[in-house]
Amino acid sequence: MQSTRSFKDRVFLVIKGLAMGAANKVPGVSGGVVAFVAGFYEEFIYSLQRVNKTAFKLLFNGRFSSFYRYINGKFLGLLFLGMIVSYFSVSKLLDYLIVHYELYVWSTFFGMILGSIYYISKDFKEWNRTTLVALILGAIAGISVSFLDPATENDNLFFVFFCGIISVSGMTLPGFSGSFILILLGNYVLLLVDSVNALYDTMFDIFSGNFEFIHNTYRIRMLQVLAVFTLGSVAGLVTFSHILSYILKHYKFITLATIMGFIIGSLGVVWPWKKTIYKIDSEGVTILDSTGKQIIANYQRYLPELNTETYIAIVYIALGILIVLGLEWYGERTRQIKI
Repeated sequence: MQSTRSFKDRVFLVIKGLAMGAANKVPGVSGGVVAFVAGFYEEFIYSLQRVNKTAFKLLFNGRFSSFYRYINGKFLGLLFLGMIVSYFSVSKLLDYLIVHYELYVWSTFFGMILGSIYYISKDFKEWNRTTLVALILGAIAGISVSFLDPATENDNLFFVFFCGIISVSGMTLPGFSGSFILILLGNYVLLLVDSVNALYDTMFDIFSGNFEFIHNTYRIRMLQVLAVFTLGSVAGLVTFSHILSYILKHYKFITLATIMGFIIGSLGVVWPWKKTIYKIDSEGVTILDSTGKQIIANYQRYLPELNTETYIAIVYIALGILIVLGLEWYGERTRQIKI
């Protein structure tokens, strides 16, 4: 599978990783949707599923080349390269756009998810009572998540490990946003802001030859939190991939219908017209994170007024739909050329 990829295919795989990484960071958007629409979801799940006992045996025996081939290393490596690059580039741009053009960014994502629903459903021919029930249950689950109240922050390492397991759902389950689930669990700032900043600061100190941080109790705690969160994420990624690989193999159409339901349900999270609710203390003062930014508690959704801003937002929704349809057209054209 990996040896037949041309240079162009590899470049596009990195770009897909960029898109997946950016989507994973935005609360309400799922990187799994990108994998699904871009046509590499099943390969992604099956490749992760190869990280098993056999893979570790090859690794510990020093058979690195066999290990690399066994886990479809070229595919996973290029994809994760794109995600890592995205975290330091595309996602930073996305952060800026959300701050300055929030309505239009959410409108574009809303349109892309609408386009994704069309893309996934148009070729689905296995509708029956069971798949319809799976679709409805998936949609109810997705909508329910968007209206839950967030918990308070908790840096207990067992809970942090659990957060790691749950947060990767956005990569493996299209329609479930790992970032949004971290907000609901109360640990979005702790795990994706404070601990990451602690790592940045530590790396800077190390390169500067300054090792005073080893006496900084808070810094060491944040690094522990990040390490445990990372372990939880890896464990979740491998565990979820094994479970999904099994159910995709044995209950493919029920699984696809449920995923469609999740994606439909996620429209509630990315509804463009919403007011951001920030965390406040007992005296009504807004709480700030370690970077001085306000901490998101949840969103209050509303119906828009018909004005110029709303019409522009609708244009961005249409743009989001066109982006997905354009990707679909490109994918179909590429497959025809290869045939």
